[in-house]
Amino acid sequence: MSAVLTIDKNKVRQSFASAANSYDELASLQRNVGLKLMQYFSEINSADHVLDIGCGTGFLTQQLVKQTGIKQITALDIAYSMVQRTRSKLQHIENVHYLCADAEYIPVMNDSVDSIISNLALQWCQNLTAVFRGFNSALKAEGQLLFSTFGPQTLWELKKAWSEVDDYSHVNEFYSAPELEMFLQQAGFKNIRCESLNYQSEYQTVKELMRELKGIGAHNVLSRRNRKTTSKTNMQRMISAYEKHKLNGMIPATYEIIFVTGNV
Repeated sequence: MSAVLTIDKNKVRQSFASAANSYDELASLQRNVGLKLMQYFSEINSADHVLDIGCGTGFLTQQLVKQTGIKQITALDIAYSMVQRTRSKLQHIENVHYLCADAEYIPVMNDSVDSIISNLALQWCQNLTAVFRGFNSALKAEGQLLFSTFGPQTLWELKKAWSEVDDYSHVNEFYSAPELEMFLQQAGFKNIRCESLNYQSEYQTVKELMRELKGIGAHNVLSRRNRKTTSKTNMQRMISAYEKHKLNGMIPATYEIIFVTGNV
């Protein structure tokens, strides 16, 4: 993908704010990816101050609390209700601090963070070069960046099904590993490593998949999305097209996850 994604940030904020109560019940993929990301984090020798970007309801923050040697954790999310959920789970942990802020404009002092970690959140950012430059400024010398994000093959079955209905962008688009590496290099990062893995979830029906995406706040936030309510006829046409991809009677959904590490 060569074009820069145009994302409706207000839609992002609203979507995740409204998903705070349902997120934990539905976010099994996010938890599995978060545990894989923590395997990369365990390779870091020391990190006094860790910034968790897009903390959501606090799963990754909780994993960080279990790590020895971390003196301070800052949990940041664009949705205030998400930050509040994390705070409610970790209210007795003294070394965790909370910020409601956009990852594109993190209110953190320069050279103040040892590690920045982010689990499936940076795909909702508009200008990744600017985001990574901000991270570079916040990190201390030799500081580490670790994150996971969705890749372009994510939900390809759903994209293909919608393509048989109309020409609108019904499904979010995501950057590839080479594009992410380019953005990081432009921001001054080095020793960049990218690993792409495909996860596949299964659902009884297409509507079950759609309910899960809504429940975790993963709405279509592209500016060129169809802003009109989808008709029942078009929805049924999409469902019929999707059902052609059934495997063993189940609806498959592919998620390409890109794991990235780099340092200042």
